[in-house]
Amino acid sequence: MTETKMRIQAVQIHSLDNVAVAVVPLALGDELTVGSRRLLVQEEILAGHKVALRTIKAGEPIMKYGHQIGIATAEIPLGAWVHGHNLKTALSGELAYSFHQSLSPKPAFAEKFIGKTFLGYRRKNGRVGTRNEVWIINTVGCVNGLAEQIAKRASDTYRGIIDGVFSFSHPYGCSQLGDDLENTQKVLAGLMRNPNAGGVLVIGLGCENNQLKSLLHVAHGVDESRLRFFNSQEVEDEIESGLALVAELVDEMKGDVREVCPMSDLVIGMKCGGSDGFSGITANPLVGRISDILAAQGGTAILTEVPEMFGAEHLLMNRCDSTETFQRLVEMINRFKRYFIAHHQPVYENPSPGNKGGGITTLEEKSLGAIQKGGGATVTQILDYGELVTKSGLALLNAPGNDAVSSTAETASGATLLLFTTGRGTPLGFPVPTIKVSSNSHIAKKKPNWIDFNAGALLEGESLESLTENFVEFILSVASGNTRTNNEKNGYREIAIWKEGVTL
Repeated sequence: MTETKMRIQAVQIHSLDNVAVAVVPLALGDELTVGSRRLLVQEEILAGHKVALRTIKAGEPIMKYGHQIGIATAEIPLGAWVHGHNLKTALSGELAYSFHQSLSPKPAFAEKFIGKTFLGYRRKNGRVGTRNEVWIINTVGCVNGLAEQIAKRASDTYRGIIDGVFSFSHPYGCSQLGDDLENTQKVLAGLMRNPNAGGVLVIGLGCENNQLKSLLHVAHGVDESRLRFFNSQEVEDEIESGLALVAELVDEMKGDVREVCPMSDLVIGMKCGGSDGFSGITANPLVGRISDILAAQGGTAILTEVPEMFGAEHLLMNRCDSTETFQRLVEMINRFKRYFIAHHQPVYENPSPGNKGGGITTLEEKSLGAIQKGGGATVTQILDYGELVTKSGLALLNAPGNDAVSSTAETASGATLLLFTTGRGTPLGFPVPTIKVSSNSHIAKKKPNWIDFNAGALLEGESLESLTENFVEFILSVASGNTRTNNEKNGYREIAIWKEGVTL
């Protein structure tokens, strides 16, 4: 790290790295000291972007996080800006993988959090919710409007009795075939099973491909005493019918009370969106510590965004608990690459424009930062899209990088909280409490109505140990219902479903 008057100017993440990350904007002629190196900045470099720590020849690997993030396309002088004009990805196509298992012991820092508890809602099947809400699930987009009306009127009626009544609009369910219809049903069924839903009302139209009876069959295992449903074409007044069924559900839920639950009862989804050059230095490693803390005491973390594993997948593969898990992960990675290829799209067309503006250049760089949300925990389960998580440890879920699709998928797989890291900021929220973790203090100060927790404090002198303790307490407060996240305060609750195929 480099400091001038106690202000960090640039960070070298790993001793093998030949680039550092600018913490503040650097100007031509600025003097930096990084380790034993002294250098002059050769051009203006924005915060979050990379500066060369030595002369790098064309064709040489660029190293960050101790791993290769691409290849230099031209000679890069000491102190120069390293980005898309002189750095390219080294990735291409499907790969063959071999299993070299390397499991990490439980980290020492996790020990102090064993025994932590929160107040949750324990359901009949043993799963624990962090909220006690009525969720209105639509079989088809045609009934979105009426579901929203029912939710609004019921929310006003039952405020203070339960934690809320919410509907989740989506455009699907009609004119869908094959994998698209199956994806819609799997995700809606997963939402119906989420323990944050103390009651579920399913509203159909009656003529859609996603027939109510078929969806209910896919959603087997839902507590029938907490489930109500109807087709709108079959009732005289769909609004009043819906309100009457919500009243029945609330009556079932009135006796639900929070009870002391071990932290291991939490299932937390790990997600990043609007990432920048600091995400892999601050917010993602902090979230990775939560993954490790959960895994150490039998809790569960879910990591998804499969395209944002490309270039770092070998590190996850070597953390698999068995050859079978490894083989399932290999198939998930290569199947996703084939999905790109089948649609005539480049496999490595990533990062996004916003990522690049924040300092991320290649997919390898983005992935190496992104997978840090999984910490060093052992990979115990590979989940298909819409599949329910059943094991403790780190689960990897098949879903795209799209923020809304992947966060919805984590919720459908059982997450009762989401930790969402961001460097650029986003107002998005999802059915479960969504804790936005900023990678830098600038966006935390600019958007306090979006950001819940600031990991950028790590760049301002706060220790990782102190920040971890504060973050754990914040998470447990949210899980216990004592703190509402900004997405809850703002009423931002969306879902999105992965569409892959034909629409009639």
